[in-house]
This record gives sequence, structure tokens and C-alpha cells, in this order.
Amino acid sequence: MERAALPGRLTDSRAAVAWRLARVVGLIDETAHARTIVLDVRDWPGQVAGQHLDIRLTAEDGYQAERSYSIASSPEDQTVALTVERIDDGEVSPYLTQELRVGDELELRGPFGGYFNWRALDGGPLLLIAGGSGLVPLMAMLRHRAASSSTIDSRLLLSARSREDILYRDELAKLSSGEGVAVHCTFTRRPPSGWQGFARRIDAEMLAGVGPAPGRMPRIYVCGPTALVEVVAELLVQLGYAPLGVRTERFGPTG
Repeated sequence: MERAALPGRLTDSRAAVAWRLARVVGLIDETAHARTIVLDVRDWPGQVAGQHLDIRLTAEDGYQAERSYSIASSPEDQTVALTVERIDDGEVSPYLTQELRVGDELELRGPFGGYFNWRALDGGPLLLIAGGSGLVPLMAMLRHRAASSSTIDSRLLLSARSREDILYRDELAKLSSGEGVAVHCTFTRRPPSGWQGFARRIDAEMLAGVGPAPGRMPRIYVCGPTALVEVVAELLVQLGYAPLGVRTERFGPTG
């Protein structure tokens, strides 16, 4: 099953958006199951941190498959980066993560998404909550924050199965050593040996301990599998955070 955006993301009008050619200029293996694809995109209009784009693959017999992927790079970058998690029985992700080579070309269109995005000028504090590859658009926000030399109070809570499943491990460690960024992880299957942090699914106690006080009116972004996003959003409201301040992006299988 491929991972694709659920309704909400798909409400964007795409009919008038032209497909562009993008050339692969870099490939980075993030984990055993995820790869970052760095693209030089012809006539790219730029994006806002948190947005996404569509990729279209065409087989020799003319069959086409399209998938939506969050943009991992910051708007300040000269290239566009996508991080794709391989779904073994998927149509698109195995090709992107195992067969794609530097120099190959892809068709894409976008960017899309006017709701789940953030600019440094929007202010903070920021509370970013991710499950697995839901980290990708939130990483774009953190990269944009760094590129903007922002010192906005920013807190990331990441739920992962194990340390080996965490995307951008080294970069997250570097960001968390700077001013105003706190990175918290919780492991749901295999915590590292000697781990003293969270080792369970995200719950109300965890959110209350990690997040800014509701009275500070943080900008909250939650991204990941549908079940995680729905539970976290409900818990945040129960903790006193304003419902309109909680922005969500849900991922699930394609039909």
C-alpha cells in the first residue's frame, strides 16, 4: 500500500497546474526504508514550508501512477527535496527508493497546500508533532526556521518505532543543540539500550510535558498516520489548546 494524503490535501484544484520536469541531482538514504530525493526543478515557483507536490510515473505501456509527497527542503534551498518511505507492495515508492538514479527525470506539479504551512513571519511558539514519516513537512519548517535565523521557541515531539527509523537523525541533533529548538522522541517498539526518555505512544501526559502552555497560543502542526493524528488532535483540545490552532495532515493508504 502506498502512503498518500487523505482528503483535505486532495481538495486543491490541480487541473490548471502544469506538470514540470525535474532532474534528480542527489539521493540520500535516510534509513533502511526511506530515501531523500534531491531535485533540480525546471521553472520551480518556490514553496512554503509544509507544502507538498505530486509525482507522476509513466510505464512503457502508458500506465500512469501519481502520488503526493511532502516537500522536505526549506523554501530557501535552490533544490527541492522529497523524502519517500518505501512501501514494499506499493506502485511508486519502491521505484523512487530503489531504482531511481542521479540524472533521471521525473514529472511533478505543485506546490500545493495553503493550510498546513508555516513562515517564520507567522511567529510562534511552535509545537510540531510527528509520527514516522510525518516528520517530513515539519522538518521543512525547522529548516526554514534555521535558514531564517529565527529564534522562535520550537518543540518537536517525534514518535518512532526505533532509533533506526528516525529520519534526519544527525540534523535533528544539530538543530536541537541550537537556540530555541527542543527535540523529544518516543519509541513505540524498540527503545535504544539505556534509553531514559519516553517509550510509549503519545499520550496527554507527554503532550503536557513537552508543549508550551496553552495560554501562549502556540502554532501546532500534527502530521502522521490518520489514527495518530486524530488521537493527538483530540488530546490537545482536551488539554486546553485552541482547536483552530491545531493544524493536521493525515496520511493513509491509497485506494
